[in-house]
Amino acid sequence: MPEVQRKYGAVFHLEEVLGIGKSASASEVKKAYYALAKKYHPDTNKDAKAKDQFSDAQAAYELLSDPKKKEAWDQYGAAAFDQGAGFDPNGGSAGGPFGGAAGGGGFQGFGGGFGGGFAADINFEDLFGAFTGGGRRSRGSRQSSFQEEILVGQNIDVQTNISFMDAAKGTSKDILITPLVQCKTCSGRGMKKGQSQSDCHKCGGTGTRVHFVQAGFQMASTCETCGGQGVVIPRGSECGTCGGNGVVRERKTVNVDIPPGVEDGMRLRVSGEGDAAPTGTAANPNARSTRGDLYVFIRVAPDARFGRSGSDVLYTASIPLTTAVLGGEVTIPTLNSEVKLKVATGTGTGDKVTLGGMGMPKLGSRRNAAGDLRVEFKVVMPKYLTANQRTIVEMLADELGDKSAKRIMNVGSPSTPSSPADSHKNEGFLKSAWHRLTHQHDNTSTKPASPASDAEAKGEDEEPKKAAGSG
Repeated sequence: MPEVQRKYGAVFHLEEVLGIGKSASASEVKKAYYALAKKYHPDTNKDAKAKDQFSDAQAAYELLSDPKKKEAWDQYGAAAFDQGAGFDPNGGSAGGPFGGAAGGGGFQGFGGGFGGGFAADINFEDLFGAFTGGGRRSRGSRQSSFQEEILVGQNIDVQTNISFMDAAKGTSKDILITPLVQCKTCSGRGMKKGQSQSDCHKCGGTGTRVHFVQAGFQMASTCETCGGQGVVIPRGSECGTCGGNGVVRERKTVNVDIPPGVEDGMRLRVSGEGDAAPTGTAANPNARSTRGDLYVFIRVAPDARFGRSGSDVLYTASIPLTTAVLGGEVTIPTLNSEVKLKVATGTGTGDKVTLGGMGMPKLGSRRNAAGDLRVEFKVVMPKYLTANQRTIVEMLADELGDKSAKRIMNVGSPSTPSSPADSHKNEGFLKSAWHRLTHQHDNTSTKPASPASDAEAKGEDEEPKKAAGSG
């Protein structure tokens, strides 16, 4: 027999234990019990009498929260719960209300504390969260009496695509959404003017359905009629515009500012642009409510010229072979304009140069800091060479002492001619210039004698002959 029965007897009204009136609704019963449970719970109240008062409140609440048990208490008093009387509130009419099996009945196993067949609609997460000062906002569901009821709408997720340069410089996008907004016809109450909610007839206003199983155990589940709210809108009283939800869909365009420096895959939160809370289905249509948020998922398109690593911008500069060998200056693009970049002599593929502060803006930086522009050189090698180009390259190979390079122009190893003068006959301009530059023409024979010299030599030979004939 419950402690409250032993303490107060058969004629005591259980409502007085909770400090409520006899006509109190199910929600008022629950609210009163929560208040007493918070006040007298042994974990928070160290008074010696607190444990008994907590057990009394618990036992009274279990009786009053069940319509059948409450009716039996009001009609039969303590006798309804005297196990020796054989009362069964669920029994048939045979033998009258006390004709059930002796010691049986749906209340067997019921007792004080948490050790009995306690299966009332108690949200222990809210109960003990209140003891420790915890609390959370509700997303469309009813809160416990310990917390201020705030209904929060659902968030909305959308995706938008931007270019690489938009991510670097920032932009704004118009996002089309269809959020839930408060119904203007009923102002979010979900009912016609002059109508009000009533307790759910399925659960009696508790928001839960209690199912009896074998061995006296009970199992509670959320009421499917009221969705756990304990109240419903009477049939025919629903708002014709929102159908009792208190919210309707509405097309809307939201302008979203995208800051410079965003990366692919980032989400931007726009506060208060999500769905409105469905206040029409709440236990208290006049409870405070706030809208959810809008989350914009950003996809950044790749760029044909630039890459990215965090806040650094990557660029590959292609340079000719001659510039790589001789050095020089090339023009490269940046996020804002173009700059001239010097190329050192002997630059090879993979060499890198960093230009500080020319990268992406850093998000959250107070001084408008930016990353770097990292330039990587790539030497472009020619696939085909003209005769003159190959001659020059072979000359360079000779000059550098490269003996492994293939040679087909025979610049440095001329064939043996019949005469030294013929060795440089019919050679091209570039080859001739190279031979003169390397003094290879100095090895040729002297110039042939002129006709005048031949005549003088011939005269010298003939004069002795005339002298011999006269003698």
